[in-house]
Amino acid sequence: MNDLKKDIGFFGAFSTVVGVVIGSGVFFKAAVIYKTTGNVSLGLLAWILAGIISICAGLTTAELAAAIPETGGMIVWVERAYGKTMSYLLGWAQAVIYYPASIAAASAIFATQFTNLFHIDKKYSILVGACGAATVTCLNLLGSKASGRIQTVATICKLIPIITIIVFGLLQPNPTTVEFLPTGSGNSSLGGASLSAVGAALLAAMYGYDGWINVGTVAGEMKDPKRDLPRAILYGLLVITAIYLLINVAYLMTMPMEQIAGNGNVPNDVATKLFGSYGGKIITIGIMISVYGTMNGFTMTAIRVPYAMAMKDQIPFKNIWIKLNSFSIPYVSALVTLVLTIAMMFTGEFDTLTDFLLFTIWIFFILTFFAVFVLRKKEPELPRPYKVPLYPIIPIIAIVGGAYIVIAAIITQFTLAVSGVALTLAGLIFYTETHKKFKK
Repeated sequence: MNDLKKDIGFFGAFSTVVGVVIGSGVFFKAAVIYKTTGNVSLGLLAWILAGIISICAGLTTAELAAAIPETGGMIVWVERAYGKTMSYLLGWAQAVIYYPASIAAASAIFATQFTNLFHIDKKYSILVGACGAATVTCLNLLGSKASGRIQTVATICKLIPIITIIVFGLLQPNPTTVEFLPTGSGNSSLGGASLSAVGAALLAAMYGYDGWINVGTVAGEMKDPKRDLPRAILYGLLVITAIYLLINVAYLMTMPMEQIAGNGNVPNDVATKLFGSYGGKIITIGIMISVYGTMNGFTMTAIRVPYAMAMKDQIPFKNIWIKLNSFSIPYVSALVTLVLTIAMMFTGEFDTLTDFLLFTIWIFFILTFFAVFVLRKKEPELPRPYKVPLYPIIPIIAIVGGAYIVIAAIITQFTLAVSGVALTLAGLIFYTETHKKFKK
């Protein structure tokens, strides 16, 4: 039964797209993209391709969201298309890999900004990141209203440094010369970039667009999902792609590509050059608030995944996972997520964590895109208030793009890829034991 209020219009859905997608990637992925490609044109191309893939992916999943507007989003769609086992594996991957790694990656960036701002020794970065993640967890334990307020403030704050850097970066009086076309020599040559390097850059760029899958979950609360949902996804991701391109051009007009490549402190260095030491610190604080909001957004969703799985009898010790505190928050799930997050911080740095989580979740994204074909054949009579345009071209682009990302990750990050698959399949042990228990 669906008793959600249908009061979200186009602008509400549009702001949801922008608010959910824009996070830490826009600030900190330029370094690895230009280091990987060694080329301005290919670096910007990676952002454009990532935007195109994300738009096709969003338009594809919007059909599922509009047809099956149920709480759980992708988990529900995957179960409807492939059954409970695959749905469980998705929930397991989200709970054990995707969300903890996402929070850990954002925490790592928060720690880097914090230690740079206050000139703290970098050996304390994990401690700072862990404290940041712990405070987010504590705030979420105070209820959805408290975490929701944080998200509202963070959404506003994240746009301030982005817009400021874009405007002042593009309008600066003495910009750095930017070679958008390859010169045919040195690192600027297209011939120097391999297919795998472009794939690695695309994988990095995709993190900047991560979050679009959550947009479809508002379909059940929209006044007219057939008309407004695809428009919100299309225009929202187009605006985000434009913002990412503009801020990258602003970076390149402020600092040479060689100083950006591999520099984990790009936005701060750019802000300091544009606004001086004091202005740079203000921008850094704005970025920290933005990243803190990213941590909060992932935490809000993460702590509810094990709870939802326990309610469906999919994991052992159901009665423990469904316990709620006085603010109606599943506190056991929140604490376990925090422990997994801190453990992830010890396994790798920001780029390693983001590659790890993206590889794992994109396997399930591809399955979700295929679900459109599966359900059209399996449930042809299912009411579909919105159908993906240019079918089957748009879903195929999403699938091919996703496959390219996964294959590129296997080539460039083989150990991470194997670890992600192994950890995901390990969930079957608990799934089998749980089913044995409930069959008795």
